[in-house]
Amino acid sequence: QVQLVESGGGLVQPGGSLRLSCAASGSAFSITTMGWYRQAPGKQRELVADITGGGRINYADSVKGRFTISRDNAKNTVYLQMNSLKPEDTAVYYCRAHRLRGPDIQRFWGQGTQVTVSP
Repeated sequence: QVQLVESGGGLVQPGGSLRLSCAASGSAFSITTMGWYRQAPGKQRELVADITGGGRINYADSVKGRFTISRDNAKNTVYLQMNSLKPEDTAVYYCRAHRLRGPDIQRFWGQGTQVTVSP
């Protein structure tokens, strides 16, 4: 199976920056799309950004212009650079990866990392 190990969360002030990373290990070959979701207390989990193996990127409207997703395929690692952070960005951020297995796509989740934006 695939394990997703996240790091980089923490407490920052509004306007600050954080960089999240997520490294896939285990049976991590044939990983295609990787991305980030977040879930705030009392809210539904939502897509923040994802990036396909071919480099196509999607961003939530709420983070466009502030967040940047990137990946290093050689390291099976995806990053999320978060700038100009706002209190409403506070959430648990989850890494997600897809693995292509023949005709099927398997989906894996990380354990999540807390991001808190507060004065």
